[in-house]
Amino acid sequence: MAQYSDHLSLWLSGLEGADKYKVLNQILADDCVFYSPVMHTLQKGKQLTFLYLASAFTVLLKEGKFRYCRILEQGHDAVLEFETEIDGIHINGVDMMTFNEAGQITEFKVMLRPLKALEKVRALMMAELEAAKSA
Repeated sequence: MAQYSDHLSLWLSGLEGADKYKVLNQILADDCVFYSPVMHTLQKGKQLTFLYLASAFTVLLKEGKFRYCRILEQGHDAVLEFETEIDGIHINGVDMMTFNEAGQITEFKVMLRPLKALEKVRALMMAELEAAKSA
């Protein structure tokens, strides 16, 4: 495995472990901003960012096919290209993160392609977010 900063290594290891929600809570800054591939407004704050990313974990990691295929890191910024498949639809996306001096994520931006994948993920995420609000 390539050598990454401690904070990016924490993110990557957190995706694989049973403690992924604990790691997510730990790594998000209180003032974190989430840029959704489908929402027009920014999701501001740790609580909303956590909600969106936890829902994304449920949707994207569910079938066990999620993998980062390219990781670029420079200073406090990281760009991670990922691939997965849901219901036979190939999904290609990019996570872009900015970390603060404490190693916490202050910005998290997601981009997805192709359109069919974006529509599939949107539908699943909306259902997941509705379920989370009802719980």
